[in-house]
Amino acid sequence: MHRKSGSRARRTGKRFARTLLCTSLAAAISAAAQESISESANQIEIPNVEAKRPNILVILADDLGYTDIGAYGSEISTPNLDDLAKGGLRFSKYRTAPSCAPTRAMLMSGVDSHRAGVANIAEALTPAQSHSPFYQGHLRKDVVTIATQLRDAGYHTYMAGKWHLGYKDPALRPINRGFEQTVMMPYSGGDNWSNKSYLPLYEKTLWFENGEPYELPEDFYSSEFLIDKAIAQIDSNRADGKPFFTYLPFMAVHLPMQAPREYTQKYLETYSHGWDPIRSQRQQAAKALGLVPADAAMKRMNTTADWEALSDEEQRYNAKRMAVYAGMVDAMDFHIGRLLQYLKDIGEYDNTVIVFTSDNGPEPNEITGPQRLVMLNLLDYTDDYDTLGEKGSYGTIGPSFASAAASPLGHYKFHSGEGGMRVPLLVSGPAVAEPLRGQISHATAFVKDLAPTLLGLAGVADHRGRYRGRTVEPITGRSLLPLLEQPTAAVYGPQDTIAYEIGGNAALIKGDYKITFNRGPNNDGQWHLYHIERDPGETTPLEQREPARFAELLSDYEAYVRDNGVLPVPPDYNQRRQVTRNAVRQRLPQIALSVGLLLAGVATLLLWRRRRG
Repeated sequence: MHRKSGSRARRTGKRFARTLLCTSLAAAISAAAQESISESANQIEIPNVEAKRPNILVILADDLGYTDIGAYGSEISTPNLDDLAKGGLRFSKYRTAPSCAPTRAMLMSGVDSHRAGVANIAEALTPAQSHSPFYQGHLRKDVVTIATQLRDAGYHTYMAGKWHLGYKDPALRPINRGFEQTVMMPYSGGDNWSNKSYLPLYEKTLWFENGEPYELPEDFYSSEFLIDKAIAQIDSNRADGKPFFTYLPFMAVHLPMQAPREYTQKYLETYSHGWDPIRSQRQQAAKALGLVPADAAMKRMNTTADWEALSDEEQRYNAKRMAVYAGMVDAMDFHIGRLLQYLKDIGEYDNTVIVFTSDNGPEPNEITGPQRLVMLNLLDYTDDYDTLGEKGSYGTIGPSFASAAASPLGHYKFHSGEGGMRVPLLVSGPAVAEPLRGQISHATAFVKDLAPTLLGLAGVADHRGRYRGRTVEPITGRSLLPLLEQPTAAVYGPQDTIAYEIGGNAALIKGDYKITFNRGPNNDGQWHLYHIERDPGETTPLEQREPARFAELLSDYEAYVRDNGVLPVPPDYNQRRQVTRNAVRQRLPQIALSVGLLLAGVATLLLWRRRRG
């Protein structure tokens, strides 16, 4: 794999007035299209007009931290994403759910993850939860995806990457949820070099093309492969002139963290002094960029280890783990650059709205103890220093470097702290007004808002809970289009709320304040109140100082629970442990066989030694 010379993303050169004109034309198209719909109609007819609607490209990283790209203060080289930021708009307060499938459900629909059927990832559901229609682990059939709506509005719709919203019933696969062409991996994650399973839940990582089983090529590396497929999909219908919607959910940087050697090598010395200097450097960079207040405090997580207490060998090993992570981000950016160059080469770049974001904050889990033995033996992985990140290896970064990846925020994936919820969001292309390009929006935004925003860009009207003659879940996200046009715009007022719950961890944001609840074992299992504008690091709890406001937000959260069918979790619930339990139930015969063979081998060895003695 050779690095191609990338060019800096060109500014579109279109004036703000032209942007408004395009938006008006798109709205006119939508109005005309909606007039042609009857409740029994099977297709939507789009008037034949000369105005060309924008292409839409949504790039979703997996488990990428708030400051993991250069435009947000990272030391990792991401020139292509940085160019998108220079030619587009960055969001400083965009939040997701802190777990992958719930975020993806909301992105695809604009519907709360519970009402969409994906209140938790399928791999971590308890038996009691699985009886609720809101806890199915797949996108409910009464939820309309944006792919369906864009396809019906005359767009080509493509997907290449991780789906994680259901596949066992073929009707749940993306090819049957609005996408015209798909290459998809259905699970929470997978190996980046082959179809090996990364969890004991699965015998191997499955892939599907257009709904049918697909065998990976011998030279597979996930980021390169997905870009190749995305380019091929767009190219297949380029001649007809119709706009396209491409959804590109990467596997990077979900574990196992893996990267080609040449990318890892670039960062071997970068992390040799540990996680604390990186966290501090990124904090200062985020402040200098204006992403967080200049006087915002930063707490040190209680899961962050003492770097100086590690041996030289442990420090060396941990530094390489993070180097692999950085290399994986770098490789993703490089391959994104290939797609951007392709769009320029075919003359579509200036008419493509590009959205880049992450599904949640960085992954903190370690693979240790009995779980490590399962990974190395049952799944046939290695974690040797020399080959870390390469084919056959299993890489993680653990909570200490995950805290650095989320800097200057607290917590990470699975948690309701800002480090689990707040991630990068870049929007670039003709939708962004010229005066806003290269700027930062400090308006509040949530993942549910992306669906109505993308539909608005295409001139597709809100279905308002009724689509093709049937009742469906209404969109509850809010369009962010005003934020792309006016620097002082806001779509959430001081009395509006944003809430979520996953696995018993929960949060609610209202105006400048936020309440959070994080379960054990490394959290206190108590609700806390923060002034999230002044204190994005969540360092100073305010529930004792402002009890009335605390009670108000708790009441708002209880209303969210009632409206969205939130179920309690068992007192001892732990998402990671539940995944392990479900894996054991599912693959108990194989695990028992492996353990039996291991014990038989030990017994044979002991018997042999006794006879020799």
